[in-house]
Amino acid sequence: MEIATALERIKEAAGPRGWIADPAEQQPYLVEARRLWRGATRLVVRPASTEEVAAVVRICAEAGLPIVPQGGNTGLVGGAVPPEDGHNIVLALGRMNRIRAIDPVNFTMTVEAGCILAHLQQAAAEADRLFPLSLGAEGSCQIGGNLSTNAGGIAVLRYGNARELTLGLEVVLPDGRIWEGLRGLRKDNTGYDLKQLFIGGEGTLGIITAATLKLFPKPREVETAFLGLSRVEDVMALFAHARAATADQLTAFELIPRAALDLALAHIAGTVDPLATPHPWYVLLEMSSSQTESGIRGLLERLLERALQEGLVADGVIAESGMQAKVLWMIREAIVEAQLHSGSIKHDVAVPVSQVADFIMRATAEVTDRLPGIRPMAFGHVGDGNIHFNLTQPKGADTAAYLARWQEFNDIVHGVVKELRGSISAEHGVGRLKRDEITHYKSPIEIELMRTIKRALDPGNIMNPGKLVSL
Repeated sequence: MEIATALERIKEAAGPRGWIADPAEQQPYLVEARRLWRGATRLVVRPASTEEVAAVVRICAEAGLPIVPQGGNTGLVGGAVPPEDGHNIVLALGRMNRIRAIDPVNFTMTVEAGCILAHLQQAAAEADRLFPLSLGAEGSCQIGGNLSTNAGGIAVLRYGNARELTLGLEVVLPDGRIWEGLRGLRKDNTGYDLKQLFIGGEGTLGIITAATLKLFPKPREVETAFLGLSRVEDVMALFAHARAATADQLTAFELIPRAALDLALAHIAGTVDPLATPHPWYVLLEMSSSQTESGIRGLLERLLERALQEGLVADGVIAESGMQAKVLWMIREAIVEAQLHSGSIKHDVAVPVSQVADFIMRATAEVTDRLPGIRPMAFGHVGDGNIHFNLTQPKGADTAAYLARWQEFNDIVHGVVKELRGSISAEHGVGRLKRDEITHYKSPIEIELMRTIKRALDPGNIMNPGKLVSL
């Protein structure tokens, strides 16, 4: 089939509101969130139903026309951006935004891929339930993209990442067939768990069009504390105490270095310094309970009293209201935004929780030895071993020259990660940014198995080619 003919058939299948051909209107779909890549496309297609997605995929399969699936386009590894050659269609799922069902008794919700994450959180809350996936882009990211990248966020410590939150999927396969696997079952021991192929698959094996997700009891009490510490080793000792004392009531345990707080105070209006004196490290800790009068406030106070007595914590504050808690969480959000004001080489890595302090100290020493004055910003979800080890340029350095050394510092940081048996991508995915990089950090058999699965499900290589794994 000629490409021109295929494009006309795609327009017909998607309907008059289901495609964008004007180059100016296409632009938001062509640029990666950090503007590292700008691609091109023949057509942006916006289907409104699973059947329309399937029809479009069948046409593309027949014509050999590559498809780039796209959710909210908030990803940070180039996985949803089309290549520069323009020989593709972008298939954006934003019009597929219905909540098909909420089952409060089964603690599940079945939703379409284009649903905004924050809208799902709100819908669950209105049903007196909690959908715990939470991340910075939740006001614009879509659940299909969250699942395709196995998103993490701030609540992984207690609830798990997107993979753990998913019970069933509906997927359009590369030949246009629809796999309807929307089962709300906690137990199904009837063979391969097929949904796991598509969660984290970044659209390279099929297009997720709907999902059945786990819900949880809605929190009735939430306690938040901001603590100052002297050493990163003390951070991990405190985490061990907190996990043992609170079990599943510990919802979040976020690490913030003083350098990152200073950067946020300098650049982001409204950022506060909650403690009277500065400390090298901070922990933003949250506990929650689905019960009223649960006693978690007393539990938190006893934990902090013990930590102060043992010298693990130098100072701290517990939020006295929801508004105060929001102000504390704004610090965590502000440090991400503040790094936009200087050149920053970013790493999203994971190591075993027991190795977090060792990783931070070793990686900091090695990058500082390579470039004196570099400002490591090690922050993030230390409770699940995920560190955002971002390297802000030395003060006064030339930004372009500094960013040109990205691969040099990748090699240093990822080398430490490998020695500690960690991962070079904890929650952002692989996409285009780390597609070739992972071949140095995964075993040859792992890479071959990934390629074998890709060839088996997508022999025509039309599903997001050039992302995640190269053939």
